[in-house]
Amino acid sequence: MADAKNDAKYDVLGIGNALFDVLVRTDEAFLAKHGMTKGSMSLIDEARAAAIYKDMGPATEVSGGSAANTIVGIASLGARAAYVGKVKDDQIGKLYVHDIRAAGVAFDTPAAKDGPATGCSYILVTADGERTMNTYLGAAQDLSPADIDPAEVAGAAIVYLEGYLWDPKNAKDAFVKASKIAHDARRRVALTLSDSFCVDRYRDEFLSLMKNGTVDIVFANESELHSLYMTSDFDTALKQLRNDVNLGVVTRSEKGCMVVSSEDAVAVPASPIDKLVDTTGAGDLFAAGFLFGLARDLPYKQCGQLGALAAAEVIQHIGARPLVSLKELAQQRGVMG
Repeated sequence: MADAKNDAKYDVLGIGNALFDVLVRTDEAFLAKHGMTKGSMSLIDEARAAAIYKDMGPATEVSGGSAANTIVGIASLGARAAYVGKVKDDQIGKLYVHDIRAAGVAFDTPAAKDGPATGCSYILVTADGERTMNTYLGAAQDLSPADIDPAEVAGAAIVYLEGYLWDPKNAKDAFVKASKIAHDARRRVALTLSDSFCVDRYRDEFLSLMKNGTVDIVFANESELHSLYMTSDFDTALKQLRNDVNLGVVTRSEKGCMVVSSEDAVAVPASPIDKLVDTTGAGDLFAAGFLFGLARDLPYKQCGQLGALAAAEVIQHIGARPLVSLKELAQQRGVMG
């Protein structure tokens, strides 16, 4: 695969479920009352979404979506970024389009004129910073291969896909189409496994995507890695990941991350924080920093440091997108020139 070169229109193009986040601080009793598994992501219908929202306390509402958060982070670092995701032409959808474009991201996916409303993720954050997500996909599930612009995909040095795309059938087809276009253009394709419950649903398919070369780079956290290989032994799972994909990146919370390829294994420490507030977006922003470094052909260690810095910024406040310029932060910390 060709590395990011000057012929790329974008450093990274992300494809994902475009969702509006509704975040609220809550307690274990609320999760128990609504039958939620702490730390999970559950797909819900419109009726359950309404019931949860009605019971929630005062909320913070902000544009989200896993891959979109990553792409916004990449733009904040100063890279050329683009996003593909489906919203409806409703009030929330218009807000979503405004937000992602205001962040410096190219976003041209046509909004749906009819069908379900723009998707929302209802995110409950407990006192320990853990997030529990209840996602109504809405219009996001109608992302289809027709929304994949071959020229835009081929013009991105790296195409980044989220595992959550494997839930809606049309989005799955869009995922595969984008990967083929990217590889035909000698670009790289990255996948985030998204959630251990997502891995449980699609383990065999994710492994197939890795082994058959549909994806070149895989991001996972420890929980997702253990779920993928159905083992509680980290070293065993890491060895299997190293065999199955060109580049594997595993985040380990306060233990930092491991970057593995056939040639090397690199450990990178986590960035220190003052206080853990909300883990929503931690993996998304880690991927942002890492992919930014990868698009710049930086050493894996520096890519990991950029990822750790971006993740540390986002977990110290409510919401899954950076509140400061990540480029300026990275320069201040000496992680980027």
